[in-house]
Amino acid sequence: MDKVVFDVNQVQEIIPHRPPFLMVDRVTEFQEGERIVCEKAVTINEPFFAGHFPGKPVMPGVLVLEAMAQAGAILALKSSEGPGSGKILYLVGADNVKWKRMVVPGDTLRVEMKFIKRRGNFWFIDGNATVEGEVVAQGEIMAMAG
Repeated sequence: MDKVVFDVNQVQEIIPHRPPFLMVDRVTEFQEGERIVCEKAVTINEPFFAGHFPGKPVMPGVLVLEAMAQAGAILALKSSEGPGSGKILYLVGADNVKWKRMVVPGDTLRVEMKFIKRRGNFWFIDGNATVEGEVVAQGEIMAMAG
């Protein structure tokens, strides 16, 4: 297992998400203002698997995108140029998002996000999600501090 920079308890101190909507279990790499790597252990116990899809469980692509957005929010909120403690980053856009592979129970989702630019309260962050080195999803997200 990779080194843990922020464990799940610390992640919950940074972003407001809670199970079952918390999509980050731990942060394994963090370069302030530059990049972040997070992981999510995907288990059959995830509530969305009950209906997506019975007999063929697949993590919804929108939740993979949500994991990317949560990783980006952690990057912004823990960076010195970030919006500051007590703020929330809201996902307001996603560009050039592509899904390449399904995520299934037993996978460990690895999310790497890189800071692109900031314009006022808007953050632009690009990255991808992988499983065992294979790209699952990629794209750019835009978030607004509020």
